[in-house]
Amino acid sequence: MGKKNTTFAMIILIIGVFMSALDNGIIASALSTINYSFKVSEVQGTWGITGYTLGMAITTPIIGKLADKFGRRKLFLIEIGIFALGSLLVALSPSFSLFLAARLIQSVGGGGIFIIASSHVLSTYPKEKQGGLLGALGAVNGIASVVGPNLGSLILNLTGRWNWLFLINLPIALFVIISGYLVIPETRTGDIKTIDFKGLVLLSLGILSFMLAITNLQSRSLVNSFLRIQVWGLIGLGIILFMMFIQIEKRVPHQVDPFLPYQLLRSRGFVLTLLMGLLSGALIGIFVFIPSFVEQRYGISADNSGVWMSGIGLGSIVGAAVGGSLTSKLGSTKTIVVSGLLATFGFALIAYLSPNLFWFAVSSTIAGIGFGMLMGAPLSVLMAEVASKKDNGVALGTLSVSRQVGITIAPIVYATVIQNGFSSIQMNTSIEQYYRGLQRMTGSGRHQLLQSFYATAQEAYQHMFWLAILASVVVTLCGWYLMIRKHRLANELNHPAGD
Repeated sequence: MGKKNTTFAMIILIIGVFMSALDNGIIASALSTINYSFKVSEVQGTWGITGYTLGMAITTPIIGKLADKFGRRKLFLIEIGIFALGSLLVALSPSFSLFLAARLIQSVGGGGIFIIASSHVLSTYPKEKQGGLLGALGAVNGIASVVGPNLGSLILNLTGRWNWLFLINLPIALFVIISGYLVIPETRTGDIKTIDFKGLVLLSLGILSFMLAITNLQSRSLVNSFLRIQVWGLIGLGIILFMMFIQIEKRVPHQVDPFLPYQLLRSRGFVLTLLMGLLSGALIGIFVFIPSFVEQRYGISADNSGVWMSGIGLGSIVGAAVGGSLTSKLGSTKTIVVSGLLATFGFALIAYLSPNLFWFAVSSTIAGIGFGMLMGAPLSVLMAEVASKKDNGVALGTLSVSRQVGITIAPIVYATVIQNGFSSIQMNTSIEQYYRGLQRMTGSGRHQLLQSFYATAQEAYQHMFWLAILASVVVTLCGWYLMIRKHRLANELNHPAGD
């Protein structure tokens, strides 16, 4: 295969990864519009995103294994085709139920694109080029988080309909399928372990149970809602499923690739790294709510609200680059501490010191730099340090799953917290419908009602940013603990007792 074809094949893979990564960024800019279109609440609306990320978390290891066995080019093109079909069905959905079903179909396609592209790099390129190319694939996610909302806002302004956000995938997918068939070489791996289907099903059902329980926390009194069987029953079911999952993982046969390497759970460093991975995913989930926040807090139109994700998105790209550089110079744990402190400071500024859009842009950029540093090198390097060499692959895979779980669950938690924050306003519709009703009002009372709504929105979203502050503090403390622990172990090795 010629050098030109090799380069073009890599470009096609990057375009495929970019298309799937772009999807959640685009939908975030139109979430309020989609909720209004289907007349669903904010909590129900987030299922369009969390259902997609949950589907990706489930299908990623399955598609990765199938690609290794049957051919990466073949599965990559199939995945692109399924993603395009899901995009078409989403755009044509006449109801919210069919919209969610179409998003799940989309997730089956989106779930394998990144892992197949990564496997292609590892199996095709020499070792000295792999790091840079894998870094480029990772950077695509950060770039998509910036381009997605801005592109979504542009499409909404030009067309006035959210459906076009998904139809735009079709010509891109067609180009990738035709070009990929012509230039991407077929590769496969001979020795393939069996997929841990039991663990996969139990973990997925456990996550789903917690998501459903959180969704039911919609009453004006959180304490009373916890007493409802729809909440505590599902939480109990989730705990039982997770306990069954742990027991299954204890007894995974050697020929099966475990979903969670149970032997590594004895390592405190491994558990804390997984926790930080989960929390980093939860911080990424903040992206979803930036457009609705600037709309309902500052009065920006829904069609233009996605533009204000640029600060946090650009910050996360800068943070990912800085995080890689600092990890090389300072080490993984020090970089995590710096990252956690910056994210804590940035989210605190958003919550309390952002009276206008200028200060919001500054604050969100600082927060983006902070948690963006966690998206790249530090956690991956730390995981490689705490796991043995033979467990590196499965440990890094588990870290990726923990981040995906955070991205999946966090939006449901945030939406529930926000919705409860608006409980002081008597409304019989969703927050977005109520807000748009206020905007259509005429008369002298309109201004006062809008100002009251903006003040309530500030307080409601403050609760969400408090959760982000808490997550950032926990990341800082975990990084600090592991840094002190690493220094202590290094000192013991350099100065053994009795010297």
